[in-house]
Amino acid sequence: MTAPEAAVVAVDEVEGLAVDGLRWLTAAARETGDGGLAWTTRPSDGEPNPTFYSGTAGIVPVLLEAWRHFGDDSYADTALRAARGLLDSIDDIDDDSLYFGRTGMAVVLRAVHDDLGDTAAGAAAGRALERVRSGFDGTRWGELFELMGGNAGIGLGALSAGDAELAVLAMQPYLRTAEQTPAGVQWAHRAGIDSRLHHISHGTLGIVLALARVGRATGRADLVEPALAGAADVVARDQAGPEGFLVPHSTPQYRPDVIEPVSYGWCHGPAGDAQVFRLLRDITADPVWSALADRCWHTVTHSGLPRRLRPGFWDNSGRCCGTAGVLALACDRIAEQDDRYDFAHVLVADLAARAVRDIDGARWSNVEHRATPSALEPCTGWAMGNAGIVRELLRFVRLSRGGDPRYAFTWPDQPPVPARSRPFPTQGPM
Repeated sequence: MTAPEAAVVAVDEVEGLAVDGLRWLTAAARETGDGGLAWTTRPSDGEPNPTFYSGTAGIVPVLLEAWRHFGDDSYADTALRAARGLLDSIDDIDDDSLYFGRTGMAVVLRAVHDDLGDTAAGAAAGRALERVRSGFDGTRWGELFELMGGNAGIGLGALSAGDAELAVLAMQPYLRTAEQTPAGVQWAHRAGIDSRLHHISHGTLGIVLALARVGRATGRADLVEPALAGAADVVARDQAGPEGFLVPHSTPQYRPDVIEPVSYGWCHGPAGDAQVFRLLRDITADPVWSALADRCWHTVTHSGLPRRLRPGFWDNSGRCCGTAGVLALACDRIAEQDDRYDFAHVLVADLAARAVRDIDGARWSNVEHRATPSALEPCTGWAMGNAGIVRELLRFVRLSRGGDPRYAFTWPDQPPVPARSRPFPTQGPM
């Protein structure tokens, strides 16, 4: 099944949608006692959420993105207030991970220090990483042992925040816990689970990405070697070759009552797999990884998304599990390979069509097909809400106008594209 056709949304209209999304997002902030700002996962929630995945820490990057994109200092001021709102959460949260705990908070606080000169944010980032270091038991931090909630994410986050020693400390346990398979190695994402997950968010490829990135940055070839073995295991599980690439969510199927056997987005599908293959391409210079990334893209663009072909197939507009995450890869390919804009336009048109817009701004409702009503309350954060969607819309606008393809804030698990020395070609209506 090929990509759906869609009307092209003018770039100025896309930018206007992003502005409306930012307006709704900033209005959802809550004042903290010290002049800071904090966000809840959804406006109706009672308690602020400080995390990188779905709360305040993940909102700071889109504020930095808007500040760079528009040159409007009000977004920088809001980012500074958001950082102030995170300071107390470093000690209050009982989690050390990248997406759900202190490491993610440290990453964005370091960015606020570096980009906006906030020394309090820089000091807090250092304090957060020291708390993370003190929570290490010699093998792991808590139950999870993967990218979002475990060692791999902590390694990536520590590296991003400038603590290479902690990054290596986090990654070394994977050397002794790797399980041999017929094609390579794999890891359990948590103890006591028979299923082995394969993709970037909770599975083998997330660990692969972290091992490769930390190993390359620190000169540790012994970390890169198991990364390549882990990638080989996942490649051997492909069910869509030779043109495509599609690996089951897990083996044996994890929680089959609620999780489909295959997915296509960033978290458990080829849109995220391709990000890992992009990194391995850059580290090894082996063309096989470019070919695998191309095969991932073939599968994504022929899957039928972003149409909702059946209940549960494509019910999410967000960055983690939905359309915005696929748009991130589409824009990477435009920046690196001069890919056509066709599918990116399809994704943007879908996001525009699904936006709820009124005097309060714009936001997106994801769908839970097993619930009534099925439309969920809009979320604020990176994973499922406005922060992740608006960030990708702004980048698409900049690319379409021949601007810088890089983000203002480099996400730890999305390999950055290089700066371009020549303007981008204009493709499609502007």
